[in-house]
Amino acid sequence: QVTRSIDNYQEKAKRIRALPRVTLAAPFTTHEVMLSADGQVGGTFLRGIDLSQPELLADLKRYFPDQDLKGLLTLESVPFNGNGERRAPRGIVLGESLARNILAYKNQQLLVNSPLGVLSPAGIIPNVRKFTMAGEFTTGMREYDQTLALVALDQAQAFFDMGDTVTGIEVKIDDADRAREVAQAIRDAIGPGYTTRDWMEMNRSLFEALKQEKVLMFIVLVLIILVAAFNIISTLVMMTMEKRADIAILKTMGARSRSIRRIFMFEGLLIGSIGTVLGAIGGLIFTWNIQAIAKGVGWLLGIELFSSEVYFISELPAEIRPSELASIVSIAVVVSFLATLYPAWKASRLDPVDALRYE
Repeated sequence: QVTRSIDNYQEKAKRIRALPRVTLAAPFTTHEVMLSADGQVGGTFLRGIDLSQPELLADLKRYFPDQDLKGLLTLESVPFNGNGERRAPRGIVLGESLARNILAYKNQQLLVNSPLGVLSPAGIIPNVRKFTMAGEFTTGMREYDQTLALVALDQAQAFFDMGDTVTGIEVKIDDADRAREVAQAIRDAIGPGYTTRDWMEMNRSLFEALKQEKVLMFIVLVLIILVAAFNIISTLVMMTMEKRADIAILKTMGARSRSIRRIFMFEGLLIGSIGTVLGAIGGLIFTWNIQAIAKGVGWLLGIELFSSEVYFISELPAEIRPSELASIVSIAVVVSFLATLYPAWKASRLDPVDALRYE
């Protein structure tokens, strides 16, 4: 996202689109406004989007699967009202939570009030304009569904008396992890006097919380693996005590201590490997069906597990990364192997005379 009041924005957007990895460069405006619907009032960010950008409309299509966003904002799909009067050619689309908060419904006339006001001979008067509620959208993130409204770019420019300028250019790239690299290329392309904000900067607090949570989850998983390792140790130690006579007989028949150690190490490694493989398969099945499982648990308990009123998201996203899965499986197998060393060493040092004395 490139931010600042920008003139000649079409030329700058064209330069940005020519950069490597850039798939979309769409100018926009954004302002804080007050919405009023039949006495119900709510604050929001009014965002003007460029309806001439087919890439932008295609990207937003997922939030309007059965509707034409361009038609909604230009009211091409909204008929005359019951009195035969033509509706105002200004459509507005609200986030689902925002529409619910102000009790707005489709085809309703909304008053949009800008706090900037308009200078007149009588002083500054409120800048108010009517828009027609054309539809709703749901992103799955309450932060956007409750604080965002969309209008056409030209309507926003006229409402805020911006002329032919915008407040920023939104940029989409093919690799989100290269955002900072592309941001530097954008600053070089459009010249000095402009700033850029990538998705990591805009959501810094969220990602810091996720980072800390990831560290804590890693510690919890390590503790679980250590508990499993202690179970392997205790199992092998008990087996050593039960098989004292068998170990003694093997030693009297010429088995070396090294062979006894290998037997117990192999057995412990086999137990750990089987448990790791079964756990990995179970984890993959759980991850693939996590949405259905979450809905089923919520239905059984009669609650909404991931309510958009509480969390940033309304669903629990899951991504399987083969490299991280392989690392976890490898760590579990290595810990299982290390857990066999002490019991195997203990079994190899068993004295056959003491073991057979009371048999």
